Amino acid sequence: MARRGAGQKTLSELGPHYKWLALSNTTLGLLIATINSSIVLIAMPDIFKGIGVDPLNAGNTSYLLWLMMGFLVVTAVLVVTFGRLGDMYGRARMYNLGFLIFTVSSIMLAVTWMSGDAAALWLIGWRIVQGVGGAFLMANSSAILTDAFPANQRGMALGINGVAAIAGSFLGLVIGGVLAPVNWHWIFLVSVPFGVIGTVWAYLKLHDTGERQAAKMDWGGNITFAVGLIAILVAITYGIQPYDGLSMGWTNPWVIGALAGGVLVLAWFVAIERRSANPLFDLSLFKIKAFTWGNVANLMASLGRGGLQFILIIWLQGIWLPQHGYSFEETPLWAGIYMVPMTVGFLLAAPLSGVLSDRIGARGLATGGMVITAGTFLALTILPVNFDYVVFAVLLVINGIGMGMFSSPNRAAVMSSLPGNARGAGAGMTATFQNAAMVLSIGIFFSLIIAGLSTTLPGAMSTGLAAHGVPVADANQVAQLPAVAVLFAAFLGYNPIQHLLGPVVGQLPPGQADFLTGRSFFPSLITEPFADGLHVAFWFAIAACVIAAIASWLAGSGRPAGESVGEQLAANSGEAGTIPADLVGMSRADKGVTAGRPVSGG
Repeated sequence: MARRGAGQKTLSELGPHYKWLALSNTTLGLLIATINSSIVLIAMPDIFKGIGVDPLNAGNTSYLLWLMMGFLVVTAVLVVTFGRLGDMYGRARMYNLGFLIFTVSSIMLAVTWMSGDAAALWLIGWRIVQGVGGAFLMANSSAILTDAFPANQRGMALGINGVAAIAGSFLGLVIGGVLAPVNWHWIFLVSVPFGVIGTVWAYLKLHDTGERQAAKMDWGGNITFAVGLIAILVAITYGIQPYDGLSMGWTNPWVIGALAGGVLVLAWFVAIERRSANPLFDLSLFKIKAFTWGNVANLMASLGRGGLQFILIIWLQGIWLPQHGYSFEETPLWAGIYMVPMTVGFLLAAPLSGVLSDRIGARGLATGGMVITAGTFLALTILPVNFDYVVFAVLLVINGIGMGMFSSPNRAAVMSSLPGNARGAGAGMTATFQNAAMVLSIGIFFSLIIAGLSTTLPGAMSTGLAAHGVPVADANQVAQLPAVAVLFAAFLGYNPIQHLLGPVVGQLPPGQADFLTGRSFFPSLITEPFADGLHVAFWFAIAACVIAAIASWLAGSGRPAGESVGEQLAANSGEAGTIPADLVGMSRADKGVTAGRPVSGG
């Protein structure tokens, strides 16, 4: 049953400026959260050097993966639960709690004083806690904005908010690249003042304006969902690690068991939700056409672009930048800088498409955005591995424009389709699909690249090393090392050959040693094997984007469901809550919504 909580205020009581306050605070929250989700990627070489751990050592690979993916896994698991809590106890309250948790965890990460395994485990643990705070922010920010803005401005508001979410992931690469070489602790410390300001600001100024849903927590659904999703995401994480002499771990019985067990537990979760009086996943929301197809589109778009960031960084760091005069130590920073055009394209398109979607609907913009994105992936398959940067930058800008055209209208259409008392849960479900797809996408892209490398790289490496003075036995031994080690070395900004050869380098003639560990040998060695996997990965992305375009078209125009014409007019004039009852009742019936619950597709 929907109710208004004690101390809640209406939008008319808060005044016309409240919506802009809500937009600015939630935008700051998402910006900080997403900057921190990616800032670690670029800073990992300095982090591991600082704590004295070799991440490429076979026993330490899990540290590398969990530091990289732990934040994403925990947000994927928890956002829907925290969205539900927002519906029950107040979205602003849950959002503010998230800001507090995020700030405290950032402080604890920044003050890391240990070294070795203890430091690695400390960082991973607090990154997971930081992900809990990020999940609170992500789950409730969209619902707060949807409550605060009238229907004809939601696309603009959610578009600006979405810009922060996507731009933060790219800004984190640059900020991490600048700060980490100076002092790696600073990458966590930089968000603390913003977190403190945002926490106090949200506590004092944000209010719950939406309906609260009086309900009990669905513990059976929460537990089965968390267990099932964690099992699948952890299996994906370990599936890209070597196993029993193989380049990947997909044949590992533990990985297979976790995948199968996770699917079975999620099937049990669906059975529980169908019978629950207060389900965690409100399956009736899938009767709303815009919500269902919008989420399918979002899921496929996230699958298509989720691993792209990692693959492009490896492409730049492992091949292109060394071939163009950059040392391996410099490549993490410059990879972030050279990725900026994609952010520029997104910043140009996302707010504009959000405003346009308020006027013309989401269908054409979201569909066109995915078609454009698929086209850029197709162009990237044609681009030489050692490309002309101007062409590459233009493709990144267009790719960012396509993603921006899709992101804001899709998000606005999905959120506007929801009844007021389900916006927190609906936002959590949407964020779950997106975050889980990001982890799955990383697993898929890495697997495709590793599969391509594993077929041709060992022979090329063995022949190339032996041709430049490395003893045949040592060359063969290095060539049999897992391809993932080569990928991670390039990703971390290490000189892969120097790292893989180790003390053998000192036994070679100086000229040969300098050539092997220089900037040209490894990039030229890996170019063709990398290109094979890269093309397969891009074709997967093309297929995902095409499916997302079809789903966006099927989602319809994205007009709000469960909100009457009278409510929209009142919201526009700042007089929400004064609509004649007969007008509200008539328009709600026309929209096919009874008692605030969807009963038919919209």
